[in-house]
Amino acid sequence: MRSVREIINALKCNEDIKEKLLKECDKLSKMPSGSHEGTVERIYLDKCLEIPFGKYTKDSINLEKSRKILDKEHYGLDKIKDRIVDSLAVYKRNPDFTGQILCLAGPPGVGKTSIVKSLAKSMGRKYVRIALGGIHDEAEIRGHRKTYIGAMPGRIIEGLKSAGVNNPLMLLDEIDKISSDYKGDTSAALLEVLDSEQNVNFVDHYIEMPVDLSNVLFIATANDLSNISRPLLDRMEIIEVGSYTANEKFHIAKEHLIKKQIKENGLLVSDVKFTDKVIRTIINSYTREAGVRGLERQIAKIVRKAVRELYKAGVFTSDGTRDKTVKKTVNISDKNITDYLGKIKYRPDKKNAKGEVGIVRGLAWTQAGGDTLEIEVITMPGKGEFKLTGNMGDVMKESASIAVSYIKSVTEKGMYKVDAEYFQKHAFHLHIPEGATPKDGPSAGITMATAVLSAVTGIPVRADVAMTGELTLRGKVLPIGGLKEKLLASKTAGITNVFVPRDNRSDVEELDTEIPEGMNIIYVNNAIEVFAQALMR
Repeated sequence: MRSVREIINALKCNEDIKEKLLKECDKLSKMPSGSHEGTVERIYLDKCLEIPFGKYTKDSINLEKSRKILDKEHYGLDKIKDRIVDSLAVYKRNPDFTGQILCLAGPPGVGKTSIVKSLAKSMGRKYVRIALGGIHDEAEIRGHRKTYIGAMPGRIIEGLKSAGVNNPLMLLDEIDKISSDYKGDTSAALLEVLDSEQNVNFVDHYIEMPVDLSNVLFIATANDLSNISRPLLDRMEIIEVGSYTANEKFHIAKEHLIKKQIKENGLLVSDVKFTDKVIRTIINSYTREAGVRGLERQIAKIVRKAVRELYKAGVFTSDGTRDKTVKKTVNISDKNITDYLGKIKYRPDKKNAKGEVGIVRGLAWTQAGGDTLEIEVITMPGKGEFKLTGNMGDVMKESASIAVSYIKSVTEKGMYKVDAEYFQKHAFHLHIPEGATPKDGPSAGITMATAVLSAVTGIPVRADVAMTGELTLRGKVLPIGGLKEKLLASKTAGITNVFVPRDNRSDVEELDTEIPEGMNIIYVNNAIEVFAQALMR
């Protein structure tokens, strides 16, 4: 026990912690050797002594070098990089700064986790990743009480132990995937951890001593902010990481993913060649996502088949060594891409050849990025019935009801020539194709209203327009979210005329110039402005 006491006395921590640990030593010395209580006490002391009290890594922050690392390992994401470099500048100026916790929010596969790794590298800090997906027990964060069988510290303390220092960069991955049950509220347990005013004295239930977390740089990632509790969200500064454009995906594939997969599969860059055209074909015809994870899988699939071809050509011998006398390069082009990836999986949405009655192109945000959806409305003899199909959620059904009510009010005022008894003598059916795909949200309100008006009046809707916006009963068009993804979807479909709520003008101005380039974005305040320009008079 003398050696344990020496270790405790040498710890760089306050005297209260040393006093508690020495008392635990006294307890252990009075317990019979080999007893259950003695084993529990010994394990507890071992766990406590593994905590890196007073051990720190010195930040080696060079702003220019950090930016170069971020640019080298990640294409695009300029606003996120600028925000990260701003934080590094503050840390360099004031090492004791304990600012707000950052939360990178965006679709899967856009590089949230990897950019945090690059940040740790640029700061010279230890990197610890804590996966929060599926955690539903408060003890996973705060630890178990010592009295329980199999008790252990929470993941925060375990993260410090694995880092070996008291100031690592700790990534709380998938913070929106935590849940709650009868064992406690996990998100509530994180409130103290992510509050720079409180985490100076974070107490784990197992350790039962205050541990200073104020020097830990916490960064969280999330896919869907709506799943995070409001108090927890309030403790974090949200940085939106949006979808990649097709051009960004092209450069990421060419400059990073292809080289990475060639190296991981044991080849040289000269063994496999991709044409620029085939890279764009893979992006547009074999993947449909906001990030690049699926794109990397397709590239990996091609490279694996290339390895087999090189074996057949004799480039590699049976024992895996390279025969330098055999020269062979596998060329991937549009002519042979189906040999590697099979038939085309996705055909990009295209605008209709001509305007049609009751059909309007809407824009939707999904976890995989943006998408376009056609909203169809037909009328038939009936008694005013209104039918909705297409796997719509409650919010979207309400939008459809609002759209019909608004169109009734517009036509009754004589703005469009419709018989006063038309709605009592006809039934309506509104459908959104891809009925197996769930759809919800208020942003299709103006699209539905335009489709209903077109079906009622018989006036076709222009085929070269798409629209998005929430509709009120008075016809006002309210702002919506996910605009970047929606504009990208419209651009991919070849639709360049897009109606957008006027209050979203600032969102468009913040986008990279290549996204709205070549598009005619029409800002509108109310539905009448949309009808005047979308319907073919």
